[in-house]
Amino acid sequence: MTDNRNILVTSALPYANGPIHLGHLVEYIQTDIWARFQRLRDNTCYYVCADDAHGTPIMLRARQDGITPEQLIAAVQKEHEADFADFLIGFDNYYSTHSEENREFASSIYLKLRDEGHIRTKTIKQAYDPEAEMFLPDRFIKGSCPKCGAEDQYGDNCEVCGATYDPTELKNPVSAVSGATPVEKDSEQYFFKLSDFSDMLQQWLKEGHVQSEVANKLGEWFEEGLQDWDISRNAPYWGFEIPDAPGKYFYVWMDAPMGYMASFKNLCDKQGINFDDYWAADSKNELYHFIGKDIARFHTLFWPAVLDGAGYRKPTGVFCHGFLTVNGQKMSKSRGTFIKARTYLEHLNPEYLRYYYTAKLSSGVDDIDLNLEDFMQRVNSDLVGKVVNIASRCAGFISKKFGGQLSAELPEAGLYSEMVTAGEVIAQHFENREYNKAVREIMAQADKANVYIDENKPWILIKEEGRADEVQQICSQGLNMFRLLMTWLKPILPATAEKSEAFLNTELLWSNIEQPLLSHAINKFKPLLTRIEKEQIEAMTHDSLETQMATEKPALSGPLADDPIAAEISFDDFAKIDLRIAKIVKAEHVKGADKLLQLTLDLGGDTRNVFAGIKSAYKPQDLEGKLTVMVANLAPRKMRFGLSEGMVLAAGPGGKELFILHPEDGAQPGMKVK
Repeated sequence: MTDNRNILVTSALPYANGPIHLGHLVEYIQTDIWARFQRLRDNTCYYVCADDAHGTPIMLRARQDGITPEQLIAAVQKEHEADFADFLIGFDNYYSTHSEENREFASSIYLKLRDEGHIRTKTIKQAYDPEAEMFLPDRFIKGSCPKCGAEDQYGDNCEVCGATYDPTELKNPVSAVSGATPVEKDSEQYFFKLSDFSDMLQQWLKEGHVQSEVANKLGEWFEEGLQDWDISRNAPYWGFEIPDAPGKYFYVWMDAPMGYMASFKNLCDKQGINFDDYWAADSKNELYHFIGKDIARFHTLFWPAVLDGAGYRKPTGVFCHGFLTVNGQKMSKSRGTFIKARTYLEHLNPEYLRYYYTAKLSSGVDDIDLNLEDFMQRVNSDLVGKVVNIASRCAGFISKKFGGQLSAELPEAGLYSEMVTAGEVIAQHFENREYNKAVREIMAQADKANVYIDENKPWILIKEEGRADEVQQICSQGLNMFRLLMTWLKPILPATAEKSEAFLNTELLWSNIEQPLLSHAINKFKPLLTRIEKEQIEAMTHDSLETQMATEKPALSGPLADDPIAAEISFDDFAKIDLRIAKIVKAEHVKGADKLLQLTLDLGGDTRNVFAGIKSAYKPQDLEGKLTVMVANLAPRKMRFGLSEGMVLAAGPGGKELFILHPEDGAQPGMKVK
């Protein structure tokens, strides 16, 4: 064991504009495991985070919902905190960037940068929405790329060719707020002189504070020359006003990273921790940021430069990770794979996902895939079939035959010592964030334990006269090996580890694993984990699809959208959709479903059974006898309530305002809609 370390870790701040989904959780689970591991190794490790609560999207979303921004961010933060808690994310403090601490840091850091000559003003032309009467942030303008001509691109970069440009260069620009054509207006803005820190940043990157692939990518920025960074936005803007600059507000990306400092300061004030011990320029403590690769440049260029310019320490390390795909593809609402954290929690144990992500994650920035079939098989095989199985096989003999007392010695002390030694390899993998390697090693040790039990067959020996002591020793060996496995898995499976501690009647500590539990009393074994059933997976994906159909609000472009836009389809694909008039012959409630109605549809002699997520808007008796439009050539889909043989079309913001599309008078069942 090394000397005690003092560590502060953070995850990127989730935006206060929508729910947490499984893609977000890659980062928070990864960070939480690393923080728990550090504490298990007797290091002091604080883990803080906060909601990112500023910016135009939040202002417009609140306006759309008819509430204040404060009400919106308070409601979203409550949901975020509940989701994180239920996924066992152990923050020491979870806060908000809309806090007095953050206002003070944003103002004081800006003033230090200004007084040191790192801020300048410049009059620039900016896009202005004449209907909404507001200047438009880059991501609120869409048009054709000036370089490759690709349509429907944002105002700062092209997602097709990768080009970057000014919003004023877009062809055929349109405001994402009102749909109006933006006009150009002069505006004075404040810029952070990033170029002042070019030498410092290049040296910092060379010192290994970021992954090599990230450092190599950032090299392109230095080749082009670092550009000054616009840190201001015009009113109306939801955020903090810049000192001595009426009507100018800090751009959200200026004050958001300071949320790390604000959240930690809030924790320090509550617990008597010395803030400067972790943030002063000469601090010897460690500071790490876990982030997605899409925001690497903010955390590895702008952020360390801002900290350095304001007299604070720079991060010890910035760890970037990749994105999540589900079943090999981008998360999709239409396939039911855009899964919210809460939807998952309604069907499955959060530790299953924690384990599966851990088995996939490495220290690199590669994307990881959540293959739902592999997810089920791996959890069932590894956690239930290998690890928990050891305890369940051995505990019964100890409790029933030996009064819950472990033996005074182990029959295979050498095997136990070998496993203890493997723990140091596992620890190194955790430290280096090579979680997949740690899991492989843990499961290799679990295999050893199971082989030992299989070879010694205590269930046979117990039937032979005079061999009871052997059974006690074999099962004691097995339970001590289980103890090792659960100690290593404790950062990944904190709830199961807690149950194991109650069963083993001891705290799982890395510092004392060399000493086995001998002549030790254990408690009665209770089931720790159960198998995942395929029906649970199907219900989760179904509910993700059902929620999308029943409650989704109209899509907004770009940053206004809560969720990713589905991949484009060609006209040929669209032409394959067969829309037909259908008569609703029968409508009835679906037992066990909150949002579904079961419809029997007549397509002119062809009867179909369809489940539709419209229960919030219609009573079954009000639908019977009416005509509607349905997708007639949709492949049948097996749901937990039965087979759905099509889809009726509906529109609206959701809830009670969800309208089935009724065809005009004169239409007949089976008639094709063009």
